[in-house]
Amino acid sequence: MASPRTRDSTAGLGTGRPEQSAYMLRTAAMEAGRAYKEQLLGLLDLRPGHTALDAGCGPGTDLPALAERVGGTGRVIGVDRDPAMLAEARRRTAGLARVELREGDLNALPVVDGSVHRAKIDRVLMHVPDPSAVLARLHAATAPGGLVGLVEPDWDTLVVDSEDLDTSRAFTRYTVTEVVRNATIGRSLARLAERAGFTVETVCATTPVLRDAEVADYTLGLGRNIERAAAAGYVTEARARDWFTGLGEGPFHASFTLVTVLARR
Repeated sequence: MASPRTRDSTAGLGTGRPEQSAYMLRTAAMEAGRAYKEQLLGLLDLRPGHTALDAGCGPGTDLPALAERVGGTGRVIGVDRDPAMLAEARRRTAGLARVELREGDLNALPVVDGSVHRAKIDRVLMHVPDPSAVLARLHAATAPGGLVGLVEPDWDTLVVDSEDLDTSRAFTRYTVTEVVRNATIGRSLARLAERAGFTVETVCATTPVLRDAEVADYTLGLGRNIERAAAAGYVTEARARDWFTGLGEGPFHASFTLVTVLARR
């Protein structure tokens, strides 16, 4: 599943910051990642002939599935501002003639107003400076009656099991306060979509559960972020190291809430 995107990287506890494209592909392939993505695609009710937009498509994880659903008469547009992500997306969609990749910022989506029948934004709004502006532009790009699917985590719900509950709570506080720009946007998605002019039709929440400490370290940045939390004064260095070491000594549990909103223009 999604990981808090750190602002820099250092060596130390746990894994270093993963290369972003590889990270997104690996987390999408996890069981929890596959489950919520299938749910989102089902809610979008994609049909042959639709124009589908993946806003913030990253390395193109979802583009083949979108292309399959819109068929030979449809079109899929993937937009991302990162050339490296688009290069990977081009590699993954080579041979899919109905997929178009465009470099651009979500605040100025490079699509014609009213031209998109279906659109998705998946774990991107938590990083942007102004989610409301992005949703307003998405509203303009969507055709009347079109559907958009939005998925974002609420990192304030992140829990990591440990006998040292205070340090687990410090880890979550650090994640929410210092690591993710819009850390609680999951709970705000429906309100922000309504303010952008959409009519919200469905709101659902899932709880991805991670049971493997090594996988959780990779996806949640347990080691690197508890180390930074200690450096920032959220917890002592000794407690941070003991907490991280203890996570690998017994059955592991971490979970958080992921919110999906389906809205219509």
